[in-house]
Amino acid sequence: MAYLAMLAFTVAGSWWLEWAFKLRVLRRIRFTLSTIAPISIFFLVWDALAIHLSHWEFDSNQILGIYLAFNIPLEEFLFFLAVPLAIILTYEGVRKLRPQWSEQES
Repeated sequence: MAYLAMLAFTVAGSWWLEWAFKLRVLRRIRFTLSTIAPISIFFLVWDALAIHLSHWEFDSNQILGIYLAFNIPLEEFLFFLAVPLAIILTYEGVRKLRPQWSEQES
């Protein structure tokens, strides 16, 4: 449950930005998922390889014990959805709050 709790904490830390700043990230689900999917797939393949080669494993005391494709725990799949979503929400929140910072990039 520790891994799931960490993910919930991560999402809770940025989820409110969607409504507070009217970001509309969650309304643009295709865009959001198309942003998250390529990097998540890459790292899930990397995880699968590392698990297969016994480079790392997951502590069974800290996860639910539900394994999906390639022997990857459910929490790890959720990690690669929750963390990028939190990053996108935070980034969009900062852009909304400080639009001049984006203009300085040009």
